[in-house]
Amino acid sequence: MANVILPSGKMVEADDGALLSVLRERGETAAAVVLNGQVQDLRDPLPSAGEARAIGLDDPAALEVLRHTASHVLAHAVTRLYPGAKLAIGPAIDDGFYYDIRFPEPVNRDDLPKIEAEMEKIIKDDLPIERVWLPRAEAEAFLAEKDEAYKLELVREIPEERISFYRQGEFMDLCRGPHLPSTGLVKHVKLLDLAGAYWRGDSDRDMLTRVYGTAFPTAEALAEHVKWREEARKRDHRTLGPELDLFSIQNEGIGAGLVLWHPKGAAIRHQIETFWKDEHYKAGYRLVVSPHIGRARLWETSGHLDFYKDGMYAPMDIEGQEFYLKPMNCPFHIAIYKTHTRSYRDLPIRYAELGTVYRFERSGVLHGLLRVRGFTQDDAHIICRPDQIEDEVLACLDLTLHILGAFGFRDYKVALSVRDPEHVEHYIGSDAMWEEAEGSLVRALERKGLSYTRMPGEAVFYGPKIDLHVLDSLKRSWQLTTIQFDFNEPERFDMAYIGDDGQAHRPYMVHRALLGSLERFFGILIEHYGGAFPAWLAPVQVAVLPVTEAEIPYAEGVADELRRAGLRAEAWTKERKTLRWLIREAQVQKVPYMLVCGAREAAGGVVAVRLRTGEDLGPQPVASVIARVQEAVAARGVAL
Repeated sequence: MANVILPSGKMVEADDGALLSVLRERGETAAAVVLNGQVQDLRDPLPSAGEARAIGLDDPAALEVLRHTASHVLAHAVTRLYPGAKLAIGPAIDDGFYYDIRFPEPVNRDDLPKIEAEMEKIIKDDLPIERVWLPRAEAEAFLAEKDEAYKLELVREIPEERISFYRQGEFMDLCRGPHLPSTGLVKHVKLLDLAGAYWRGDSDRDMLTRVYGTAFPTAEALAEHVKWREEARKRDHRTLGPELDLFSIQNEGIGAGLVLWHPKGAAIRHQIETFWKDEHYKAGYRLVVSPHIGRARLWETSGHLDFYKDGMYAPMDIEGQEFYLKPMNCPFHIAIYKTHTRSYRDLPIRYAELGTVYRFERSGVLHGLLRVRGFTQDDAHIICRPDQIEDEVLACLDLTLHILGAFGFRDYKVALSVRDPEHVEHYIGSDAMWEEAEGSLVRALERKGLSYTRMPGEAVFYGPKIDLHVLDSLKRSWQLTTIQFDFNEPERFDMAYIGDDGQAHRPYMVHRALLGSLERFFGILIEHYGGAFPAWLAPVQVAVLPVTEAEIPYAEGVADELRRAGLRAEAWTKERKTLRWLIREAQVQKVPYMLVCGAREAAGGVVAVRLRTGEDLGPQPVASVIARVQEAVAARGVAL
């Protein structure tokens, strides 16, 4: 007998495998059971000692189980509507679920309501969900008979001899679970989209159709998510970027994953870069510039050709020597360090670069600005003595929070990735080095007052790291900043400094990127602000709008005065449109300030000020407008 706490809070005893019966007898509903912090199926054996907790649908831990079951309901509906459809995988994901399917005929978004209606029938039937264990041979025979090649491939990779399936009505699917007791508990579900997905992410394998959906325990939560998703759709940088003429990616003419920054996008990038450089100079960094290619020998020494060659482009033959486009900047920074003999008094040295790198990404994973093939990293490498490392990490955190805060990101989640204590043999560097590095990261986080999640086993083999995830205006999490120890490159490149004892010592090196890459950061920034950038970033800060042709000279003079004051201003005089059209267009283009110039304003030497928010501030002297905009720019806030 096992002690189980029911969703109502009552404690009961349940025989092995009898928990579902106990719940039914007591009129309670549960989604799963939590044992030692792990969510497991209600049908699984329970321990004779200790306590288990049955969780209801409203428990956050049950959401994954709900969505996993919803994916099975989706697959069930598809097999009813499309005989011959072949199923691949159908996991729960952060905001819903998906199922990869090979349909026997083309499907598109217009087919989703039909599939969703069939799902509703399955849910209404409240089919019991049963776990079925089959011996390996029987499982393989079952799948082979149904010609489920993808499932058969998966089964052959499972080491156990008993294979888990789940059955609901006439539908049975290979699955580890856990799942809800019946289909009727999936009450609030919606299909969202379709996309292509290669089987197992391999472009040489079959292209499948990925059907996305989501499910929630309440109708209100589902409605809120659908509303949130619509807002996210409106903010999608892949739509706003071209609409606002910020950037383009021309797959046919230029190449997939290669970004063209248009004048407006380049203007914003210039502001980002200028601010970034100024703040780094203030923080004691030395800015460097490195070439875009390097000899094969360099990448052999760094280890990239051993470990990352699949992510690099093919070599170029230059006068009989192989050169590669750079995938990272670090070997060049190390080469700069090694041009002189360094003393302990020279350290720390902080090199920073906005360095463009090139990495091969399969076309199937490219995604707007968020996943590209050529991108500019805001890269830095800190080379220091062991006794300096904690203060350097703390200074990194200070600079990170200052810079991200200026762009409007002030909500963070911090992850500390450390080595697996059970398998220290998988990591290079001595125990003392790892303990010192991990300790310095922890102490720096604590001194900064940042809470963090410790993640054992998540460190890369050459050092521990801090990852900082920001929350945008829609509360989505984006991993931006990485502060990464590296015990590998200093050894490979034989880096050294002369200590106060006159002997050569190995320095510590920290890789550090605050924004990640300018391309990805820009995509996140577009979505964070919905394209309505704060005044200091807006590509056009002020649009000057003449009412009639007679006011064009006055409008152009006002724009000239604004530009002389250092503002990005345009007089919209090229196309003669109505004032209503000009104001509407400025709002569509999300220009922060509109200055209307009519006959009365021109005669009085003033402008009528409107904000993109729709506020009408009335006539004001140009000098007052300049002061207002400059104040907003200096504040780097959202207020206009």
